[in-house]
Amino acid sequence: MTFWKWCGLAWCALMPALVAAQGNELVFSITEGVTYQATPKEIRDKFAPIAEILAKATGRRVRMQVVPAYDDVRAGMAKQEFDVAFIHPAHVSMAEIKAGRYKAVAWTTGYTEYIASVLVAKDSPIKALEDLKGRTLVTPDPDSITSAMVRAFLRVEKIPTTTGKEVVPGSIRVITTRYQDAVPFYIENGFAQAGVTAANAVVKAWTAKGGRVIFRSRPVPIKQFIVSSKLPADDAQKIREALLGLRDPKALEIVGYKGFVAPNPDIESSTIDWLGL
Repeated sequence: MTFWKWCGLAWCALMPALVAAQGNELVFSITEGVTYQATPKEIRDKFAPIAEILAKATGRRVRMQVVPAYDDVRAGMAKQEFDVAFIHPAHVSMAEIKAGRYKAVAWTTGYTEYIASVLVAKDSPIKALEDLKGRTLVTPDPDSITSAMVRAFLRVEKIPTTTGKEVVPGSIRVITTRYQDAVPFYIENGFAQAGVTAANAVVKAWTAKGGRVIFRSRPVPIKQFIVSSKLPADDAQKIREALLGLRDPKALEIVGYKGFVAPNPDIESSTIDWLGL
């Protein structure tokens, strides 16, 4: 037998094993918020313990894929390229849940009641949302969950908005800045008369200086683990049980969360309706 013939036979023998190994891979995507600053490496390192837990629970090799851009994760989920995904922006994950391509298996403890707060200066005459008509409101990135919540509560309150350069009487002019911690800068320097943030640290720092909160939105669960509807039910259940049962203090310290809880279907359904998904 020639060397090349032997190589060909060896390759044919190896191919089924390689195909099986690739088919056994679990693709785990991670999409953190656009309004917070973190590098892909920092995100990958943060979620490494979760990847190990998923691998142990399912017996499958896990490939982590950090997907910072929301449109990229939307495109991937539309094709169900990800078996399991951690999604910070609830409007992105819940749109997929509504479409039936994914289902929630765990919510992050401490992030089940994410609230958007409307901030104004301590000496501002603004006391309610109605008072914002004819004024400028600054929000984080327009595709952030915070901005999605702003659109939801303004829609419920039936307050029109504009995004042009000029303030229109009877409407709120909405401008945006990418990061949540930049919102106070816009108010303090007169670029906006009010701002919205859902970052507790920003709200606490603002009120500590005498700033006021004139409105708080209904709470929304963010930072969700969702699994593809194509994933075998047995694997989905194993992932759910592994996350809900996670008690390893070292793993939780690295990922930076207290743990995970079971999703509430009623809250999920009402949130989907409220966000207008």
